[in-house]
Amino acid sequence: MNRILLSVLFLFVLLVAGDGRHERLIDHLFKRAQEKHQAYDLLRELTTQFPHRLAGSPGADGAVRWAEETMRKLGFDKVYLQAVKVPHWVRGEQESCYLVSGGAGRQPLSVLALGRSVATPPEGLTAPLYVVNDVDDIKQAAAEDVRGKIVFFNAAFPDTFLQTMHGYGAAVKKRVYGPSEAAKKGAVAVVIRSVTTARDDFAHTGTLVYAADAPQIPAAALGFQSADRLYKAWQADPSVRLFLKINSRVFPDKMSYNVIGELTGSKHPQKIIAVGGHLDAWDVGQGAHDDGAGIVHSIMAVALLKQAGYRPVNTLRVVCFMNEENGLRGGKEYAAIAEKEHQQHIVAIETDAGGFTPRGFGISGSGSQLQRMKDWLSYFPAFTIREIRDGGGGADIGPLHKAMGTPVISLIPDSQRYFDFHHSRRDVFEAVNRRELELGTASLSTLIYLIDSQGF
Repeated sequence: MNRILLSVLFLFVLLVAGDGRHERLIDHLFKRAQEKHQAYDLLRELTTQFPHRLAGSPGADGAVRWAEETMRKLGFDKVYLQAVKVPHWVRGEQESCYLVSGGAGRQPLSVLALGRSVATPPEGLTAPLYVVNDVDDIKQAAAEDVRGKIVFFNAAFPDTFLQTMHGYGAAVKKRVYGPSEAAKKGAVAVVIRSVTTARDDFAHTGTLVYAADAPQIPAAALGFQSADRLYKAWQADPSVRLFLKINSRVFPDKMSYNVIGELTGSKHPQKIIAVGGHLDAWDVGQGAHDDGAGIVHSIMAVALLKQAGYRPVNTLRVVCFMNEENGLRGGKEYAAIAEKEHQQHIVAIETDAGGFTPRGFGISGSGSQLQRMKDWLSYFPAFTIREIRDGGGGADIGPLHKAMGTPVISLIPDSQRYFDFHHSRRDVFEAVNRRELELGTASLSTLIYLIDSQGF
């Protein structure tokens, strides 16, 4: 046995021997995360080497290789790829959008095409506006009033929700469903006020879903300040027109991969504790909070335990999912394979809410599991995990929960600033605070340790 291995084993014996063994190990996890800041260094690598990681892109291909190599270097027992066919949508040249009003000429607006949007004609299109707040309004509109116009969904992100994830759920409907509802009434295109808590002029993209029973029309998001200018211009002159040019293309589906790394369980290798985030990110910004943070949280939460000399009872599995942003095919494929192979998941955990200070966990499971997690609150240091909520999970682990009834847990960081960056050019490495990110890593590592060592 070499000296390094002996040192690691000696460290672990010291950490877990006698009373207070859980507290000593957990204290070690938090101190090591902050002192070594390995997750932060990995995030720098991922976001600077592969900033644009939309499924099907060269950046996504590079990120797959990066995740595989990273987990091998960290000494995971097993690292492998899980093939999945993904959509391949390309934004193309920079979009353009102008307010066209009388003698004022063209006034440029901050714009990003929505993910999956079809292109405009090569020369762009110009049309008058039909202004509504949200999806319910366009459903009630008369087709003769909408036909031939660009529908502008003007509703802002509601500030009345203290938990901004709830506000997002209310605000995102116009992005996801608005284009098809407008198309059913004869609209030629859609623009929306970006789904963001910020009041700057950065446009925020995100996927739309085209309905099978409606024409596919171009759709884009405007920066908050640009949306204000457009709305005020329309109020002053309802005949004002808008020019929109989108250059997107859709290519045939492409092969990609979920990337999986495991530490094999010492007693129950067939039982799995899964943790993950999504490797893909939008083609603007660097995908640092969404979801580079979740990827490095997951990898290092497990790696920290290995570095402490902890031998897991059950298999600890990190899953770097592909295609959460515009298709969810990675999560669906993972669930299908797990069901087909009768894999025994104790729990699946997702981190996809940014690299901010961790505040809690949400769980969708049994009442006894919820109570067990609440009993563990005292293990987490002050100013980190303070709440365990009933109800949790995530987009990528949702299919597993639905298919097999697997309990699912979500890490809940402080959410107040997340949607300032989400799906925009602002989501860059520099927007992530090192200490906050590492607190999330250690909190996640602690939860995995407690579930594995104390049972669930």
